[in-house]
Amino acid sequence: MIDADLSQLATVAHWCRIPKGHIFLAEGDPAQNFFNLNRGNAKLFKNLPDGRRQIVGFVAAGDFIGLAANNRYSFTAEALTDVRLCRFDRAELRALFMEFPILERRLLEAASRELVVAQAQMLLLGRKSAMERLATFLLNGTTSQGSRRNHTVVTLPMPRSDVADYLGLTIETVSRTLTTLKQRHVIEISCDYHISITDRLTLTNLAAGLS
Repeated sequence: MIDADLSQLATVAHWCRIPKGHIFLAEGDPAQNFFNLNRGNAKLFKNLPDGRRQIVGFVAAGDFIGLAANNRYSFTAEALTDVRLCRFDRAELRALFMEFPILERRLLEAASRELVVAQAQMLLLGRKSAMERLATFLLNGTTSQGSRRNHTVVTLPMPRSDVADYLGLTIETVSRTLTTLKQRHVIEISCDYHISITDRLTLTNLAAGLS
C-alpha cells in the first residue's frame, strides 16, 4: 500500500473491500476522505450536464484517489474489479502531520502527480488523433503489465466502452484502431483482453505522431 516513509499512515487507515461495479466515491460529495488502492482497479469519471460521461482516469494498486480534492469530490470512482483499499479521514491526519511532517510532504507529492496526470489527459483529448490517443493509452500502462514471449503485455480490466469514454472516442473508432494496429503487427490481441505490444518503437512513434 505505502512505502516506509508513509508507514505512519497505517495508524489512521480504515480498510475496505469494494465489490466490482460498486461506487465508493461520488462526485459532489464532501471530500472528507482520500483513498489508497491496495488491490484491484477502478475508473474515475465525471457526469456531464447532458447525461454523457467522461472517464478521467484509471487507477490500480498503489494509487491514491482524492488527494487533490477541495471541499467536494470532482469525480466519481467505481470499482472495475473487486477492490481492496484504505480510507483515510482528512481530519485524523492533521494531528499526524504535526508529529510526522514528512507525511504531509509525501502526500503533497502524490497530489502533484494527480495534477500532472490531469494535464496529460487534457493534451491527449485536445491535440492528439485517435491513433495517437490509443497508442499513448497502451504505452502509459494504465493497467497492470507483464511479459509474454518477450513482449510487453497490457491487461485491460475495463470494457472498450470505458476506453472510448476515457479517450473521447467512439467504441467503433477504438475497435477499428486496435484492428489497424494488429494488422500492422504492432500489437497482438488475445481473447482474455490481454494486448501484447510486439513493436514498441512503432507504437511510440504513433503516439508521438511520427508515423
